[in-house]
Amino acid sequence: MKIVVIGGTGLIGSKLSAKLGEDGHEVAIAVPDTGVNTLTGEGLAEVMHGAATVVDVSNSPSFEDQAVLHFFTTSTKNILEAEAAAGVKHHVALSVVGTQRLTESGYFRGKIAQEELIQASSMPFSIVHATQFFEFLKGIAEAATDGDVVRLAPVLIQPIAADDVAAAVGRTSVGDPVNGIVEVAGPETFRLDELVAGGLKAKQDPRHVVADPSAKYFGATLTERMLLPAEDARLGSTTFADWRTRAATAA
Repeated sequence: MKIVVIGGTGLIGSKLSAKLGEDGHEVAIAVPDTGVNTLTGEGLAEVMHGAATVVDVSNSPSFEDQAVLHFFTTSTKNILEAEAAAGVKHHVALSVVGTQRLTESGYFRGKIAQEELIQASSMPFSIVHATQFFEFLKGIAEAATDGDVVRLAPVLIQPIAADDVAAAVGRTSVGDPVNGIVEVAGPETFRLDELVAGGLKAKQDPRHVVADPSAKYFGATLTERMLLPAEDARLGSTTFADWRTRAATAA
């Protein structure tokens, strides 16, 4: 089966493309370096020729509010139009657990717009909602840093390894469209501030984490359970300790 992976060289896309290829599928990686630009539409018709499924794991290159909205709306419209013309049977998109609850954030408003376009289209689809990746905890800390202080809301999170996200997206992409949302999360629950504090300490980072209930998360105010998945979420198998050990070994 031919599967097009939009954003196939990124963190999730590269892992997904490798896994699908190992399983015997024909994988077409769609990124600007391979001649595909979802913002302009360049190369979309050609790459989708003969494809059964298209998986969109791309992300906005800018987190500025208007840039994010423009990226997700323009790219998604172009992808959906090209899929319809090519006779693609399944559109899969990766998004984030809690997206619909994070409307204060410009980034998540962009993701909401993306999902609404997919749901309103005639294309059979599956949207995979994943919790925060272990790999993104460093970025969360950076976004919350002011000087040597990291202000984070003491809320609950259930982060997941990127390998487990890629596996979940892969399973979804070779299955039937669910025409809805599939949630995936890690096997453990943590407090965001404590997890980041532990990570900084392990790296001997001098920054100090402050638990601040009013601290914004990429522009959004959080409640205690806002970032958690539903009870029926599919859980990855990689614990945080196992992931940290593997990351240290790889480094």
